[in-house]
Amino acid sequence: MSTQGTDNPSANAPDTARESRFLIDPYRDWAEGEGIPIHLDFGHNLLELETGTWDRYEAKGCFAHTHGAGDFMANYVIEVAPSGKTRPVKHLYEVFCFVLAGHGSTKVWLPNGETRVFEWGPKAMFAIPLNCQYQIFNGTSLSPVRISCTNDAPITINLYHNLDFVFNNPCTFPERAGQSKHFEGEGDLTAYSHSTNPVKRNVWETNFVHDLASFKLYELEERGKGSTNISFILADGTMHAHVSQIPKGRYKKAHRHAAGTHVHAIDGEGYSLLWHEGDSEFKEIPWRHGFMYTPPFWMFHQHFNTCPNPARYLACSLGSRRYPFISLRRKSAEGAGSLSLTQGGRQLEYEDQDPRIHRKWLEEMKKTGVMSEMGEVFDEPAIMALPPEALTGVISTPRSNGPAI
Repeated sequence: MSTQGTDNPSANAPDTARESRFLIDPYRDWAEGEGIPIHLDFGHNLLELETGTWDRYEAKGCFAHTHGAGDFMANYVIEVAPSGKTRPVKHLYEVFCFVLAGHGSTKVWLPNGETRVFEWGPKAMFAIPLNCQYQIFNGTSLSPVRISCTNDAPITINLYHNLDFVFNNPCTFPERAGQSKHFEGEGDLTAYSHSTNPVKRNVWETNFVHDLASFKLYELEERGKGSTNISFILADGTMHAHVSQIPKGRYKKAHRHAAGTHVHAIDGEGYSLLWHEGDSEFKEIPWRHGFMYTPPFWMFHQHFNTCPNPARYLACSLGSRRYPFISLRRKSAEGAGSLSLTQGGRQLEYEDQDPRIHRKWLEEMKKTGVMSEMGEVFDEPAIMALPPEALTGVISTPRSNGPAI
């Protein structure tokens, strides 16, 4: 059941909280009141999650909540039936849409009265300019469309705790609409660097990307040899997105950051390892298209490619390269995310990582028949010869040298 325009956004709060007016969570209450399945886990296969009728969109949907989502960001899935469409909606929170499956189009009503319509297929990404009305169409009669929607509804709804203000607000933001070409898959490439880290970072400004699997990326070897990357500014938003690629026979360096970064596997196969400093066991998430997870606050995470092709992923979080929003994101935009722990950054360099990490990867690579291309970094025969007692206990991590946050 939709709660759009409801005077009491906390109608589903526990009686004790509602009566005392303490410990109220307007976003949680809104999500529970939408009447669709709410899934909560460390990560999800978004292609397989159960959906239900969602009156707000006149389609199907579900919430894909994660333990590492933090306070600002969330995710939901919209499913549109064959030849179907959503009803036009608008909202005061930002949303990035990643097409998981299907072909279709989106219509956006701009503040100046014009409309923009663009067509998309699997692995496309688009952003809805703030508070613009939009409608999603399934372009085929063969199968449903499924779209992952990463958003900042939690901070927006919790800040205003007035659903009419969030979903029926007449305010327009013409500066967010972007140029006409930004709805056609075109954009503007810029690059910047910062005094704390002179490495150039490339940024593409647009509202729509046809295919994240084939979009041009640029060298960013600080995150691992052969790694490539592009950051996006979408609809002049405060949310950030970037795509990174892991070469065949390699993996990324581990790092940590704020909560709420929703990581989607675009293509390739492999896994991610996660652990907190002081842990003795790793958390493992599988890696293939459809999987999404969010590393919890300050939890190390590392992405591994085990297939014979490069592997890409999409990461969406609060705090863009243009509008960092929070101090941790500003540090990331300045390059602290790829500075070593020993230099006051957040990245775990290969030479400092626990030997279990490379050992596990070599064992997984043997299963897929792909050769390692990291022999110049690791003494791989020595790592494979380590006795069992060297592969237990607290995961080794160097001491952080400086205020990484």
